[in-house]
Amino acid sequence: MARRAQWVWAPAPPRPILPDAAEKRAVVAACETLIRDVLKPRDLPDITPANYNYAVDIHGAYAGGRYRFMVRYRSGFEHNRGQEFDSPFARIDRMGPDEFDVHWMRHTGQWWRLRDGLTLAGALREVETNEALRRVL
Repeated sequence: MARRAQWVWAPAPPRPILPDAAEKRAVVAACETLIRDVLKPRDLPDITPANYNYAVDIHGAYAGGRYRFMVRYRSGFEHNRGQEFDSPFARIDRMGPDEFDVHWMRHTGQWWRLRDGLTLAGALREVETNEALRRVL
């Protein structure tokens, strides 16, 4: 006898909590400092043009309680030479006062949570040291 399909309720993943303006500025400043002082010198010391997509910048963007770390690529292919696009590779979500989750972008385009319940300093240290978050440039 075949079993009937049955719907099951699954809770939605928790959403980031929006910070006040001062905390948002502090998060953005800390993330930009990490990019400027650690990620760019380590992962993008120089820009080498190639015949395929190559990295030209590492930057970030804050929206909706989340800060995304992105690599900007430039195309070297003949049919679209010079066009640029962004590829996010890590994200920190503010889940509460000084509580952050760290996510990484899978090759499928889906975000996966790596760590949760970290302070801002712990989340930035995770972005800096976790090998899963290192971009191949």
